[in-house]
Amino acid sequence: MFGKLFDSLARTRSSVFGQITNLLGAGEVDDSTFDGLEALLIQADVGVSTTAIITDRLRHQVTRNGITRASHFREALRSELRSLLPDPPPLKIDEPRLLTLVLIVGANGSGKTTTIGKLAYRYRTRGRKVLLAAGDTFRAAAIEQLQIWGERAGVPVIAGQPGGDPGAVVYDSIRAARARGYDLVIADTAGRLHTKYNLMKELAKVQGVAAKNVHGAPHETLLVLDAPTGQNALAQARHFQATAQATGVVLTKLDGTAKGGMVFAINQALGLPVRFVGTGERIEDLAEFDADQFLNGLFGTSNHDRS
Repeated sequence: MFGKLFDSLARTRSSVFGQITNLLGAGEVDDSTFDGLEALLIQADVGVSTTAIITDRLRHQVTRNGITRASHFREALRSELRSLLPDPPPLKIDEPRLLTLVLIVGANGSGKTTTIGKLAYRYRTRGRKVLLAAGDTFRAAAIEQLQIWGERAGVPVIAGQPGGDPGAVVYDSIRAARARGYDLVIADTAGRLHTKYNLMKELAKVQGVAAKNVHGAPHETLLVLDAPTGQNALAQARHFQATAQATGVVLTKLDGTAKGGMVFAINQALGLPVRFVGTGERIEDLAEFDADQFLNGLFGTSNHDRS
């Protein structure tokens, strides 16, 4: 009823935030309430440091406002969680320009190729002329997988040879897009982490090609993270954030995990907004992230319920 994002949070809602509701229904707010809340937030993969921030702020609210009723405490908790998800600026993908270039980065196995296919489908069905660049030349399978997703999305894929120069692939994709009248290039990049120096060098080259050939490019660099991996994904993310200068996050497989709380950790630990969320396995199962709808999904409420 409230959309794909709401539905994808069913496991987090039932396993963790449902328990928070039960915890708050047990009686007046006291120290045991905070102890239980802290344990549940960590279980939801909010993260230890972010959980500490939330509970410290809540204690101040409870003391300052004399909160004793569970319903008031619940609203205070929601308010503190919302404050950790500031509204980001509009996506530059949606700005009008002759050619927009988006880089997709992330570790192998994070759902990067699937995400590219879903993004391509999303923007093609919204009237954009989309072209994909198979810039992950390190894995031969990555090129083949991207071509399969390109077929599913109904968009062309520019690819080179396995082991080839990813910068050359991005350059060829930019030329092809201009020649054919395409206005959005989504480029895959290598997902290997075994040598940070090589990754940095390769990503820097791809970014340089983009910047030299398209004004203001890359317009977005989206980091793909696997939600079920939880806090472990953040360690990987820091490598990519440092080398790729990510502008936002795509959180995949949110529907298959009870760790939806990591959205708060992403914002706190990386300083990056979550832009899209994978809500299922179908090509249309990608939702633009909305903080209020996300909180509705966690608490099992709608905006109407709260009015």
